[in-house]
Amino acid sequence: MSQAPSTLPVDKPFTLAGRTYESRLLVGTGKYKDLDETRRAIEASGAEIVTVAVRRTNIGQNPDEPNLLDVIPPDRYTILPNTAGCYDAIEAVRTCRLARELLDGHNLVKLEVLADQKTLFPNVVETLKAAEVLVKDGFDVMVYTSDDPIIARQLAEIGCIAVMPLAGLIGSGMGICNPWNLRIILEEATVPVLVDAGVGTASDATIAMELGCEAVLMNTAIAHAQNPVMMAEAMKHAIVAGRLAYLAGRMPRKLYASASSPLEGLIG
Repeated sequence: MSQAPSTLPVDKPFTLAGRTYESRLLVGTGKYKDLDETRRAIEASGAEIVTVAVRRTNIGQNPDEPNLLDVIPPDRYTILPNTAGCYDAIEAVRTCRLARELLDGHNLVKLEVLADQKTLFPNVVETLKAAEVLVKDGFDVMVYTSDDPIIARQLAEIGCIAVMPLAGLIGSGMGICNPWNLRIILEEATVPVLVDAGVGTASDATIAMELGCEAVLMNTAIAHAQNPVMMAEAMKHAIVAGRLAYLAGRMPRKLYASASSPLEGLIG
């Protein structure tokens, strides 16, 4: 017996800077107990894009220290340098230019300019300034931002290739705190939207994907799990499940019950 054709819509590819990726999970490299655990967790996640904090991680700046690129080789992964630890536009631009030198002309970067150490909330004023400079300088900018739809729109208009609104504060594990703003950002999006920060467990990642996000970036949710490698695999499946649910289209919410079986033709 032949199977009925699938009624699922064909998914559009996840593309950044002209390159298409199978995995919609992006992962960080910080907070693991050692480089071996970092390697094993990233492998289990199935991620193809790995973000690296240039100011906190050795990717060739110090030849006397272990090099992260030895366990996440650039010929296997797309390295996404980020500006974590930068608190103004000047610092962020300088960090991206350093990353381009260290990675032989690599232009794909994740821009984040933080407001303070307590919240690690984005400083949107400095972020906008840095984004303008970096785009003019030829960088492909993925940008961490607040969940403000107006700021997200402005960053896309500047020329950022992806906007990455937070779901919750970095490292908080609070999950999707404001799905309504994310929905507005997604409705207006002209570039890929990725949730960045706040994910705590697999269900959070699934919710982000069910909302229609192109992908999710996370670090602490995996690295601070009791078993990081197992959590990395859980996140891989959560991303896939959430994307399929988004494509399938959920049933409408109803206030009252609706019987699973029809009442017509009842026996007896």
